[in-house]
Amino acid sequence: MLVRCATWRAEFKTDGVLEEELGFKELEGVVAYMHGWDRVGHPVCYNAYGVFKDKGMYERVFGDEEKMERFLRWRVQVMERGVKMLQFTPGGVNSIIQVTDLKDMPKRELRAASKQILTLFQDNYPEMVARKVFINVPWYFSVFYSMISPFLTDRTKSKFVIAREGNVAETLYKFIRPEFVPVQYGGLSRPGDLDNGPPKPASEFTIKGGEKVFLEIDGIEAGATITWDLVVGGWDLEYGAEYIPVSEQSYTLSVEKSHKIVSASEDPVHNSFTARETGKMVLSIDNSSSRKKKVAAYRYFVRKPSV
Repeated sequence: MLVRCATWRAEFKTDGVLEEELGFKELEGVVAYMHGWDRVGHPVCYNAYGVFKDKGMYERVFGDEEKMERFLRWRVQVMERGVKMLQFTPGGVNSIIQVTDLKDMPKRELRAASKQILTLFQDNYPEMVARKVFINVPWYFSVFYSMISPFLTDRTKSKFVIAREGNVAETLYKFIRPEFVPVQYGGLSRPGDLDNGPPKPASEFTIKGGEKVFLEIDGIEAGATITWDLVVGGWDLEYGAEYIPVSEQSYTLSVEKSHKIVSASEDPVHNSFTARETGKMVLSIDNSSSRKKKVAAYRYFVRKPSV
């Protein structure tokens, strides 16, 4: 197998593919991109093909055999970026995680491309994919899977993890910390967040169905500014924030009036507050109207007052 892979790499000229301009700038950071690491250090590659439900986009990328070949070369280019992040040492990180978003994916139109991509990676990147996570899996995935299954080895299929719509964050959190999960998938990582080094770790917690949770951030000095991020997988609950001064003569301040955050909301809460007196911030997450347990994460930063 290694000889065959080496032959393919020579014929495909993978050593130079990273330097090529293949004309897919509009797909960068959307269709396939490297973003962060999982809990044990594997680089993570995200794939999302929903943009191809637009027929014009589909024709520009897959309209003929030449375009298809160029797309496959671009897809290899993204994969090679991930390969460059691997260590290839005994006991080191020698494989990546693939996360594939099936939301709005045009199954019929992308049937040929999907088969080619899966076969290409399976045959030429042996053991370089530690896990393949499918998210936002629609009801018809079983039909799609039956079409591609004959092209997959048992070893490849054993790495698959399936997450239906509504369970995306819960599934990804099992493998990836929230500060590395993109915001559109229920995480805290916005585009560009990882450009300046590792992000501040988030605290993770779960909210049971019918439960209301209060997160208290104590010891905030007068003049200090607190900034916080909060995300709940699937949302569909009430959220609010208030500041409670230490002095009994002072009043509790409503920083964010309790309001419903619908499940369609993608962005995490991001807010800041400058305290006029010493006290604590209390974030309330009310899941009383739901029976479903939800995963959540938050983090905060306190900038002390300047002297």
